[in-house]
Amino acid sequence: MPRILADLPEDDIEWLDQLAAEQGKSRAQVLREAVADYKVGFSAAGDKKWLDIGFGAWRDSVDIGDSVAWQRRERASSTRPWDDDYEDVKAEFPDLFDEEDDRQRQIHLDMLVGIYPEPKQLHSK
Repeated sequence: MPRILADLPEDDIEWLDQLAAEQGKSRAQVLREAVADYKVGFSAAGDKKWLDIGFGAWRDSVDIGDSVAWQRRERASSTRPWDDDYEDVKAEFPDLFDEEDDRQRQIHLDMLVGIYPEPKQLHSK
């Protein structure tokens, strides 16, 4: 096994010696293990195989039907009464909304009118 020469600050060497003593290992063994662990973590961080594995994972799924429709419905389920597209989403997915949602929507709209009242007409016709 080749040897290397590395400069480390004195306090790092003291820490390394203390760790080696606690683990009953040599300083060199602790360093070899640290490099091996770092190497594994570094390889995993740069490895993009998980993208290939995960891409299209739901492609053959039959329990959700049309995946685009499923995704639209999932997104629609998080629509709140104060969202600008509330009426449009409710028209497309009416079963996702109830009377309480409509009540909260009306409260929101009433608050907006109170905050931003309609401009008064300056001139009568």
